[in-house]
Amino acid sequence: MMRWAERRPWVWSFLAAGLVWALTSASVGGQGAFASLAVALEFATFAVIVGLGQMLVITAGPGNIDLSIPGVMTLAAYLATGLAKGTDGGLAAGLAAGLAVGLAAGLFNLLLIQGLAIPPMVGTLAAGFIFQSMAIAYSRHSHAKPAPALVGFVNAHLLGLPLVTLVFVGVSALVAQMLRRTVFGRSLLAIGQNRRAARLAGLAVGATVGLVYVLAGLCSALAGILLAANSGGAALNMGSDYLLSSIAVVVLGGTAIAGGQAVPAGLWGAAALLDLIVTMLNVLHVGAGLRYVVTGLIIIAVLALARGRAP
Repeated sequence: MMRWAERRPWVWSFLAAGLVWALTSASVGGQGAFASLAVALEFATFAVIVGLGQMLVITAGPGNIDLSIPGVMTLAAYLATGLAKGTDGGLAAGLAAGLAVGLAAGLFNLLLIQGLAIPPMVGTLAAGFIFQSMAIAYSRHSHAKPAPALVGFVNAHLLGLPLVTLVFVGVSALVAQMLRRTVFGRSLLAIGQNRRAARLAGLAVGATVGLVYVLAGLCSALAGILLAANSGGAALNMGSDYLLSSIAVVVLGGTAIAGGQAVPAGLWGAAALLDLIVTMLNVLHVGAGLRYVVTGLIIIAVLALARGRAP
């Protein structure tokens, strides 16, 4: 078992999540252990959705990153709820508008990065500020609630687990197969490993990298729409926690920060670990300041263990 885990650094996030869950359950005498896991998975799902897009961007090679996530999530959530107007009749229009924000964000990031040759870190951060400002302006005239059908989907459970979690476990599996078996997926991995060699091999480097930024924008928009449904509406600070967490789940999940290697399954272990840490520290009544310190130390320990045992 240990040798198998040593060859797969992403496994350590799952092992750490299991340990944190066991400690949390023990601290409350085992009461509500499964319920706490289900809640952690529900909130981890939103980080995974955003993380899938961030993972694809980072896999494209050094320097690629998407920092527009909070602004895209917020604007997409406001437009989706604003057009839905709290009714199922407006759900389709709301979803279309929200996803259009993600598409526009991806194309705008692509224009800044490939068209104007602005570094991704700077370009996507600036784009995020623009989308956040648009969300602030829109929020002054919007007090709408999400459509009941979408709220029902996000809050539904199957076999004791959130339905939205089960759906995106399936989506993660499809992404993993896409990376392995499709021309796009293999091209992305090759570009991340060596962009110059990929270009010399005749791969469509620009189109492939452009597509991952569009997919990342769509993932951010979808996460914002679903998070708004989960929390009962959009809020201006709803995406702030997902900028760093999207990077954390990618790195903790085993995806190479230098590109060329992606591990969709690892996002779940990493996201569950982050949420279970918060749950454990809340149960133990740890203060907010110390909570950040402990969370950081646990993340460092998991990364050190995984990297230290990686071949």
